[in-house]
Amino acid sequence: MEQKKVIRLKDVAVYHAGEYRSEKAMLREGEMVLSDINIEVERGELVYLIGRVGSGKSSLLKTLYAEVPLLVGRGMIAGFDLRRLRRKDIPYLRRRIGIVFQDYQLLTDRNVFMNLYYVMKATGWKRESEIRERIDEVLSLVDLSAKSYKMPFELSGGEQQRLVIARALLNHPEVLLADEPTGNLDPVTADGIMQLFVRIAAGGCAVVMSTHNTALIENYPARAILFAQGHTKEVDLKAKLEE
Repeated sequence: MEQKKVIRLKDVAVYHAGEYRSEKAMLREGEMVLSDINIEVERGELVYLIGRVGSGKSSLLKTLYAEVPLLVGRGMIAGFDLRRLRRKDIPYLRRRIGIVFQDYQLLTDRNVFMNLYYVMKATGWKRESEIRERIDEVLSLVDLSAKSYKMPFELSGGEQQRLVIARALLNHPEVLLADEPTGNLDPVTADGIMQLFVRIAAGGCAVVMSTHNTALIENYPARAILFAQGHTKEVDLKAKLEE
């Protein structure tokens, strides 16, 4: 079966991630951090975004999930045209993609199950049996089935990150976007998270993650895009790591 492109960026410029402003204001006052970006991602691919802090990786991810509007170039993700996307359509886009935040953004007053239940109700799930079945599925996938009634503060950092990944998978996304998902984790825990991402990609969901963890990249080689001097380019990871 022919692979499907789930991300297409053509001649894109990315602006600094700030408050959502009008297009004219962004173009007039915004700080451009990336230009001439041309990237395509296929269904089921694992793609690393690598580069120094401040090189634009997070800004690109925020453009992909429409926290920052796309004003220059053409962009598509999960069937949505980022140039034509209206603010009222952003929630519908985010039901088709999963987002893994570095700072987790969990609901601290609700247990694991209710963190997921809240998202499902908010994104339009109605039938109680289907909600519970899907929660059971994603908790099993991330090995948290036994922790469904734990509060977030009772989980380790790795378990919290697994819960964030479970939340991102609830709506069967075509793309998972992860911003430094292993940045705050110890090496063993980070390795477990990477094994999970590899399984998710093997299941057909594209995984695009920013990282500076060269050990993980070496252990789980995949396509990589280097961010440097306001531009991006595909790199040979093996050669890059041997430099």
